[in-house]
Amino acid sequence: MMCADWNSALQPFLSRYEQVCVVGDDAVRSQSIPAVAGLSALWLEVSEAHKSLETVCRIWDFLFENGMTRRGLLIAIGGGVLTDLAGFAAATYKRGMDYINVPTTLLAMVDASSGGKTGMNYHGLKNGIGVFAPPVETVICPQWLASLPAEHMLNGFAEMLKTGLIDDGQWTMDDGQCLWERLLQYDLDTMPLDELTPLIAQCVAVKERIVAADPHEDGLRKALNLGHTFGHALEEIQMAHGTSSNRQLLHGYAVLYGLIAELYLSVTKLGCPQAPLQQLTQLMLHYYGRPQCKCSDRAPLIALMQQDKKNERAAQINCTLIRSVGSPLVNQLITPDEADEALEYLFSL
Repeated sequence: MMCADWNSALQPFLSRYEQVCVVGDDAVRSQSIPAVAGLSALWLEVSEAHKSLETVCRIWDFLFENGMTRRGLLIAIGGGVLTDLAGFAAATYKRGMDYINVPTTLLAMVDASSGGKTGMNYHGLKNGIGVFAPPVETVICPQWLASLPAEHMLNGFAEMLKTGLIDDGQWTMDDGQCLWERLLQYDLDTMPLDELTPLIAQCVAVKERIVAADPHEDGLRKALNLGHTFGHALEEIQMAHGTSSNRQLLHGYAVLYGLIAELYLSVTKLGCPQAPLQQLTQLMLHYYGRPQCKCSDRAPLIALMQQDKKNERAAQINCTLIRSVGSPLVNQLITPDEADEALEYLFSL
């Protein structure tokens, strides 16, 4: 649900459950959240490096120590990494308990906190272990974004761009424009929150419609993976190289780079118009910068793509591509040579 006040939005759930606890991102611990004051809470330092079984065990231990039953409620407050971890812990604790997501970043609002995908990284693979377990509710309050750094706003906006590329225009904005057109017009220099809020709502609506039609990613939902086959491999390369400052790569940045690689393949393989590729390339160069990769990374990136969890057979590379804006094609198999060509294009920009 979209709301103006997360405290009021949580109240009905607090009265519905006898047991309620909180797992939150330590970065938002100082925010005023009266609704959860006095509840048992576990505040965690969260990053991709913490998206591990060790962190999940900490959450399980916290739930056991507080005597939580499977009829209790866990409230997850934080960004996408936190909601993924807390959702997975809740889904597996005593074979499953209810949880609510309160996303505090743009990326979590438009992507991670809805749709029911939960999990952790494993053996160097992004979200290598996880389950489908939708939250009881996702409480989205854009006011969390008022103090979010610009880099993290751009991080989430990349997922919004992905949504705009796959949206078939079934629902248009009030002025008759499609979501993609409105996103391209949004001022990323000033990032006005009042103009962003309806765009967030539209992105969430598009995702919810797709997930409702295909909750377990058997077909249509794979459209939401546009940009992620290449993007996840880029993130995994970063994790393999460690966490030095010159190797940090936020998920949304990786997805944007992945979108460019997969739009390049959409143009060369499917005849997609070049305009979306050119528009994304301009956004990347102006706001996101070039990926910090070398030519020597191309072979290991391709190897990682061949291990991607979305592949239905070993060693294949399965992508979502588009014929045009709003017309995604899932289960598009590409060869290692085609992947290498797309990476060469991306790294040459």
